[in-house]
Amino acid sequence: MTLIKQDDLVQSIADALQFISYYHPLDYIQAVGAAYEREQSPAARDALAQILTNSRMCAEGHRPICQDTGAVVVFLRIGMQVRFDTDRPLQALIDEGVRRAYLDPDNILRASMVDPPIGERRNTGDNTPAIVYQELVPGDRLEIAVAAKGGGSENKSRFTILNPSDSLADWVVETLPGMGAGWCPPGILGIGVGGTAEKALLLAKESLLAPIDMHELIARGPADPIEALRLEIYERVNALGIGAQGLGGLTTVVDVKIKTYATHAASLPVGMIPNCAATRHIEFTLDGSGPAQLTPPSLDDWPKVSWQPSSEARRVDLEHLTREEVAAWRPGERLLLSGRLLTGRDAAHRRIQQLLESGQALPPGVDFNNRLIYYVGPVDPVRDEVMGPAGPTTATRMDKFTEMMLGRTGLLGMIGKAERGPEAIEAIKRHKAAYLMAVGGAAYLVSQAIRKARVVAFEDLGMEAIYEFEVRDMPVTVAVDSRGESVHQTGPAEWRVRIQDIGRA
Repeated sequence: MTLIKQDDLVQSIADALQFISYYHPLDYIQAVGAAYEREQSPAARDALAQILTNSRMCAEGHRPICQDTGAVVVFLRIGMQVRFDTDRPLQALIDEGVRRAYLDPDNILRASMVDPPIGERRNTGDNTPAIVYQELVPGDRLEIAVAAKGGGSENKSRFTILNPSDSLADWVVETLPGMGAGWCPPGILGIGVGGTAEKALLLAKESLLAPIDMHELIARGPADPIEALRLEIYERVNALGIGAQGLGGLTTVVDVKIKTYATHAASLPVGMIPNCAATRHIEFTLDGSGPAQLTPPSLDDWPKVSWQPSSEARRVDLEHLTREEVAAWRPGERLLLSGRLLTGRDAAHRRIQQLLESGQALPPGVDFNNRLIYYVGPVDPVRDEVMGPAGPTTATRMDKFTEMMLGRTGLLGMIGKAERGPEAIEAIKRHKAAYLMAVGGAAYLVSQAIRKARVVAFEDLGMEAIYEFEVRDMPVTVAVDSRGESVHQTGPAEWRVRIQDIGRA
């Protein structure tokens, strides 16, 4: 019989969450490094360089890889001979570990969980509760897998029930382009097949914990139908040309994982969940001897990549930005922004909408005239930081507010991640504005450009408050220009053709 002390479990969860906030799994970062070496698209190669440089900076500085430090997902495999020295529910112990990790003053992590999900959606303040799954298994050990799942990739989860004779690979290839780039490729596709609807999605989530081994699979060839399916999906998805951050390129996924379960003869349930450039998970075992001992990876194993701003990048003075200057920007052009900009996400946009619709003025300090807005919910600063990791959030969530912001506030443009939808692109074109893209998965790198930061409105919204940032040489790419041309449409289209040509060569 093994006795697991409650303090050991709580501390292990807290330590694991801190650990994965700044250490990428080594297999993932090495796979991205290999993708960087192969990449031929300049835009995608630049994005991969930012992701790799950010990863090393976070490992060295012990700060979050991404400003979205994730919803905590915990899988417990509890040996039947395990006992716990507590009368508290396991959920409460896990949540205490989450609370301890996310409020750690040495590396504050962003609290993203809101409750209730409908209505006020109040931030819980400590990122609890965790999503916990338990399984009772033979043995005298407690096996734990901890993941921190970002909202951008989680929002792109897909589910279907195919006919048993349908092609699963066809469904994936047809579905993936519609997911856009908000899941921050390159990443991993987790696919669950079988069981029932909820089981298929759980299998997909669990599959993302498996080690990356696609290159080994390619080298030796598939040994069974599931491996053959993994390989087919991997090749066909990358042939779509979506590429890093959706900019067009050779690598959209670094691996495809499939986990299966028996299912009804009339059904083929399929769940698909992507992992993003902020892939974060760790597995460990408790045997009653104390908390988990987590061994840091060696920085010598990180790819030797150091991103630097392009000498061809256009420098932009935000203090004197004009509509005429914005009109000169072109899709794919790299910019370095210096000056002041405001931030705002979903909740702030809703507040602005309510104020404008009721005829009220915007709060003091919130003046968007001839300025840019950055879609970000940053991590709080620690030590001598001006601001913690502050990477972009998915821009499409703000599409329904774009006409209002451009038409009624004097805003000249927006900064976010991934593509914009038709409604937003039409508004950008109509108002001769622009949409700029920062790299998702490079939050700590982006934060180094922030020289000053202050909350100017809606402080009660926490990380969704409106900040004013003063930045110097903040790297962005023109994603939609004033004519409505989108690099997220032209880039993948170009590289889809190029990949076909490479395959024929």
